[in-house]
Amino acid sequence: MRRLALVTLVVDDYDEAIRHYTEALGFRLVEDEPRPDGGRWVVVEPGTGGAGAGLLLARAKDEAQRDRVGDQTGGRVGFFLHTDDFTRDLTRMRAAGVTFLEEPRHEPYGSVVVFQDLYGNRWDLLQPAPRPTEESHA
Repeated sequence: MRRLALVTLVVDDYDEAIRHYTEALGFRLVEDEPRPDGGRWVVVEPGTGGAGAGLLLARAKDEAQRDRVGDQTGGRVGFFLHTDDFTRDLTRMRAAGVTFLEEPRHEPYGSVVVFQDLYGNRWDLLQPAPRPTEESHA
């Protein structure tokens, strides 16, 4: 079995990023271990079962990396946070001060809204529409 386990997100500060992802976005802190180079191995994930990919929060080490903080995908939505309860998560995130860039939409593929993380990276909060079952096509 293979799966995408981690995606690196370059951040300015470990503790600031941990607070944002755990408090504002509702992720959980999975790992926070010191590294021999003075950095830390910090992993957060949105769920509780480890079934999806987590984020490796990596502090920018040089000017080139600092230039990418908040713009890792050139202004495109680069991260997709799936939910099983769009209204619940939208309400909680709004109350936590998350910046939304549009009003929620209901598309054929699901309910979606674009938001920014602490650094300006764009995300979709998305509750996918139910997929038709084989029986519904019979």
